[in-house]
Amino acid sequence: MDNLGELLHGFSIAVTVPHLVLMVVGVLLGILVGVLPGLGAPNGVSLLLPLTFGMQPVSAIILLSSMYWGALFGGSVTSILFNIPGEPSSVATTFDGYPMARDGRPTTALATAFGSAAFGALVGVILITFLASWVAQVALAFGPAEYFAVYFLAFASFVGMGGAAPIKTVVALAIGFAIAAIGIDTVSGSVRLTMGVDELVKGVSFVVAVMGLFGIGELLVAVEEEFHARAVSSKIDWAEVFRAVGRLPRHGVALLRSAAIGCWMGITPGGPTAASFMSYGIARRFSRRGRYFGTGEVEGIISPETADHAAGTSALLPMLSLGIPGSATAAVMMGGLMIWGLNPGPMLFVDQKDFVWGLIASMYVGNIVAVALVLLTVPVFAALMRIPFVVIAPLIVIICVVGAYSVSNSYLDVVMMLGFGVIGYLFKKLFYPLAPLVLAIVIGDKAEDAFRQSMLMSKGSLGIFFANKLVTCLIVAGIALLLLPLVLQLARLWRKPAVPAADTTAQEKVII
Repeated sequence: MDNLGELLHGFSIAVTVPHLVLMVVGVLLGILVGVLPGLGAPNGVSLLLPLTFGMQPVSAIILLSSMYWGALFGGSVTSILFNIPGEPSSVATTFDGYPMARDGRPTTALATAFGSAAFGALVGVILITFLASWVAQVALAFGPAEYFAVYFLAFASFVGMGGAAPIKTVVALAIGFAIAAIGIDTVSGSVRLTMGVDELVKGVSFVVAVMGLFGIGELLVAVEEEFHARAVSSKIDWAEVFRAVGRLPRHGVALLRSAAIGCWMGITPGGPTAASFMSYGIARRFSRRGRYFGTGEVEGIISPETADHAAGTSALLPMLSLGIPGSATAAVMMGGLMIWGLNPGPMLFVDQKDFVWGLIASMYVGNIVAVALVLLTVPVFAALMRIPFVVIAPLIVIICVVGAYSVSNSYLDVVMMLGFGVIGYLFKKLFYPLAPLVLAIVIGDKAEDAFRQSMLMSKGSLGIFFANKLVTCLIVAGIALLLLPLVLQLARLWRKPAVPAADTTAQEKVII
């Protein structure tokens, strides 16, 4: 009941004319970011971040989160109308969304996607509403050992459940740790890895890193792989919209299963992309019409869209409660909180109640605004896809350069942003995951501080990480996740069928 009271107070903060205007602006910008190739939710939020420095934290986070919801919806528009996923998490939507639209049912495909996405987002917000305070209260008892155990579990989750090759995830994390170590060591006060460059004493700006990794990196990939969009009709039939949404309850099992998958992958660092693919694969396996997936099947749209938005929303739970982002976009938002002078974690619910519950309330309203606006603006944003990419690409570069320079008015930040762009491009081409790299940049120094403080408290004994049930469970869970890929690989080798006896006999006869 306390949470419901706090939520009502949050609505009194979020449902004001200025904040509603910010929601509309954020959603529209997010849809644009999701529609245009070469951009994405993490990059869009990072580009908007410098503009929020002079705003009140509640207003700033409402603007950024609304852009996030809009970007998730915008990525579905291009996936269905053009077979071009505007967001990585929208790739699975193209499998059945585009065939349905090409079959003359674009309105049905879009309405199904947006209705499913709204349901997934609603489940994610409800999860945050009822669990965030409880998670925060548990975390108040955390010391350095417990915090390190949580960080260790987050890093291990990427290795065991991130979807990419484990060795590539480890490499991405290692690079992120190295970048996070640049600057002043907060424990000893010494300067590290600056290579004699005085401007690096302050460390590498998180905003500069993400704009390069996501903005320039994605742009380089888009330039290399030319887009050839073949649009279908983007006219909205409002009667069919209501009919398609009304048919969603018939697929209640798929909706609930996909929402559960999305929430789990959002709380753990699996992220929306992994959630959408996992949900699609499970739906195809268990659906009675699984053999028709890929031809325009309704559940082939419902499953990835519900999981995508449930994961994207619930990823904010560990960021708010524990200071550990569950996705790349949540990591960008966490960087924004730090810039505004707020420390994500359990004390945020004690010291900044208006901020936390204003944000949670805005999630309910913002997703409703996003559904309404995305239906109204589909024809407009679909027309943007006809703008030549040679016009869009320079605009993205200009935005990234201006954003990087505005962080600290330093040309070095622009150079580093371009360098991160090359790293992002190489990661994409070599199929290395970017999310672990971003996570390590954001909380790598915090994990190091927690570990070293634990070592100082225990006089160098690792036994502090097994001193109580909570920290022991977290460490054991992290170790289990680290070993999970190895266990699965051994299981696959164990189940590998041997050569059939009949074939062996035949081979022996040939030899004789």
